[in-house]
Amino acid sequence: MRSFSHFACVDWSGAKTERPDGIAVAVIGPDQRPSLLSPAPRWSRPDVLAWLLRLAESEQDIMIGFDLSMALPFLDMGSYLPQWDESPDDAKSLWNQVDALCGNDPHLNVTSFLEHPQASRHFRHSRDHVGDLFGGGIGRLREVERYQRTTGQANSASCFNLVGAAQVGKSSLTGMRMLHQLGGVIPVWPFDPVPDHGPVIVEIYTTVAALAAGLPKGRSKVRDRAGLATALAGLNTAPPARLRRYDDHSTDALITASWMKQVASDRSLWNPPAMTEEIAQKEGWTFGVV
Repeated sequence: MRSFSHFACVDWSGAKTERPDGIAVAVIGPDQRPSLLSPAPRWSRPDVLAWLLRLAESEQDIMIGFDLSMALPFLDMGSYLPQWDESPDDAKSLWNQVDALCGNDPHLNVTSFLEHPQASRHFRHSRDHVGDLFGGGIGRLREVERYQRTTGQANSASCFNLVGAAQVGKSSLTGMRMLHQLGGVIPVWPFDPVPDHGPVIVEIYTTVAALAAGLPKGRSKVRDRAGLATALAGLNTAPPARLRRYDDHSTDALITASWMKQVASDRSLWNPPAMTEEIAQKEGWTFGVV
């Protein structure tokens, strides 16, 4: 497996505001102390895109994890958006469609996609507004999400659910816009081959990293200095300098970047047995789930 000099985790957000509180970017290099990248006043999604473009230009050997789902479920029904003739056939075409429909939405928002008369039918928008094709229950899941729940590695939510604190739909769709606008200048695993050098983007789930750090299942969020130090110690990593605020977005990013450094050389994580080529191209996979 190729080596990386740096590792980064982006705790992403689908909030409609220009600079959501929920975006945090942590980086760890050759030493054992992670740090937060903190532009003033806060990150915007276009800021993160611009940062990625700079990394691509510099060809830095950095592995970048994004806490979002990089596609919608496809294999369960043979379509991302059944009963819509314009439903795409692969993940990159889906990224293109979401970005094209939302071209007038500021800050990489996805309001136009979610309000589209065909796309909107598949989402739970609120308790009282559920699309007729949502399907009920927790909503449709990708193969990796179904696998995570079966094996107990994570308790993933459906991208089609837009309700509640655990909803990941908006963050995932805004992430798809960002990935499309990257224009392929950074390979995205597993949709693209891992190059011999330069940056690579992967999908991560911060709970996987938290459990690896020794945090208990169901109580994996850290919101204080002592808790962060304990979690990082579980990853043989020194804590960062004192943070301005110990919110779970920042600590999730710091813990996950540190975990990525510990496990990136494990070949099995790049070749999970349950991930077929069709899954890789249609739905993607969460790095670290085996």
